Amino acid sequence: MNKRRFFGVITAAAMMVSSLSISAGDIDTSIVASADEWYCAGNTCDPLHDTSRDIQKEGVGNPLGFGERNTPANASTAEIRAINHNMSVQEVKYALYKEIDEHWDLISTRLGQPEREKVYALFLGLGSRESTLGEGKIGSDHETAYEDGWGVNSAHAYGTLQTAVTAFADCDPKFMPEDNVPEMFQYSFTESNFYDCIISNHMGIRKILHFAEICINEEGMHGYQVIRNSLKGFNTGWCYMAEDDGAYKTYADEICSMAQFYYYEGHLYDNVFTWTSAGGNMEKYRTADRWDWWGDTEPSMAPVTESNISDIPKAVYGDANCDGKVDISDFILIKQTLSAPSKYKLTEQGKINADCSGSGDGITDADAMAVRKYILGMIDTLPEV
Repeated sequence: MNKRRFFGVITAAAMMVSSLSISAGDIDTSIVASADEWYCAGNTCDPLHDTSRDIQKEGVGNPLGFGERNTPANASTAEIRAINHNMSVQEVKYALYKEIDEHWDLISTRLGQPEREKVYALFLGLGSRESTLGEGKIGSDHETAYEDGWGVNSAHAYGTLQTAVTAFADCDPKFMPEDNVPEMFQYSFTESNFYDCIISNHMGIRKILHFAEICINEEGMHGYQVIRNSLKGFNTGWCYMAEDDGAYKTYADEICSMAQFYYYEGHLYDNVFTWTSAGGNMEKYRTADRWDWWGDTEPSMAPVTESNISDIPKAVYGDANCDGKVDISDFILIKQTLSAPSKYKLTEQGKINADCSGSGDGITDADAMAVRKYILGMIDTLPEV
């Protein structure tokens, strides 16, 4: 058994034991009958998004204002993990939806799934299978198979989806490259990127689409078998069609079952989660025809135009206040943000624009100095190299 799967088994077992000690205040007893029938934990609560939105057309709208990362790029690994650790299950869900919504047309086309909430549910199922989504109230801070050292083990994974290092650019060149999803940005393998939950989600979705392309173009698959075998690939690294259903039972097909739990029982937007070892009412979704739920729309490698994909915001370097020009007001705002962050704040786009010296290390005094030098004509371009 590889290490990643071993830790998955241990996690599932731990959930069954730890579930017995969950306090009554942590569980909505109206949806949990008794300990031996538990198939979910957490509490119901109101959605965070405007419920008058047309979710199918618009998505949930990123109500928590997540940026392209959830943590400062210059934070330490411990600081990044602490931020992810404190996320509620509900916040973890909306972080996933933000990435799905940004790339909706691409995901829908490649997986052959026109219903947005089914895709939401699918990735909740994947997150539940890999990290139990909210296991032990750890938010998106869940890591497996890392004991061999940083980046050595191809199964080294992190985040809600347990995205492996192999999804990232610039990882160990001995690993099979995953460079066949040009429509989605591929982040480099750094600790700052690997441990940020938004980036991890982005790369986990990209990893599924990596396998979907292979399933369609190389394996000639159709219908639900594309996503079923993409999930198998996410788990094992190989997405060819298995000879019997046993290869899918505990992973891809279980993800499908858990996805139906979230979809049919109304837990897409609250703090409730399930896990793979749960019994009781989950059994009604573990049917031989469970993939009928997914539908029969055909996955496709048809081009998805750039206008249909929400791009990662482009930097207008130096324009910290996003007024379309770089001048002394940008220098002042960056200095104010650094000296009194509780009073002066940059927008998400402003943070991207202001990171103009040593780009990728967050907002520092060097960025303010780079803007000043640019205004004075001491340098010709930003970012400052």
